Amino acid sequence: MDCHMMVAQPEKWVNDIADAGGALYCFHIEATDDAVSLINTIHERKMKAGVAISPDTPSTAITDAIGEAADMLLVMTVYPGRGGQKFIERCVPKVAELRARFPDKDIEVDGGVGPKTIDVCAEAGSNVIVAGTAIFNAANPEEVIATLKASVNTVQAKAKQA
Repeated sequence: MDCHMMVAQPEKWVNDIADAGGALYCFHIEATDDAVSLINTIHERKMKAGVAISPDTPSTAITDAIGEAADMLLVMTVYPGRGGQKFIERCVPKVAELRARFPDKDIEVDGGVGPKTIDVCAEAGSNVIVAGTAIFNAANPEEVIATLKASVNTVQAKAKQA
């Protein structure tokens, strides 16, 4: 179970999520004063740790120490908390900046991602995609999923050849 914790004081919930069988605990960097300690606590509970940044937070908020300690980095491409929002294009350079600093890290985008926005996300370096509305509101969800996967896989294959 991948848990994206959009909560205040994410430290309070680590044990509950681990006890419930969580595999990945992703928290917002804006909600904690000590991300590295929180990552260590998550790892102690045998979960992977993800660190999310909201649209108004610069990618540099993820310091090298935080980025190296985390298992996944998440760039929110909408404001957290509500589905169906429009993709915020100005967040894409954050993905590219994080990919440049952390070439082997899983980098996720979440928010407004669908067939019209997937290519820019994949080309910036995102290899993990969250897509809700684009899939659940689609006439053919399987086709949308295939399109999203194909875009990411194509970009990753090109990157391996380079």
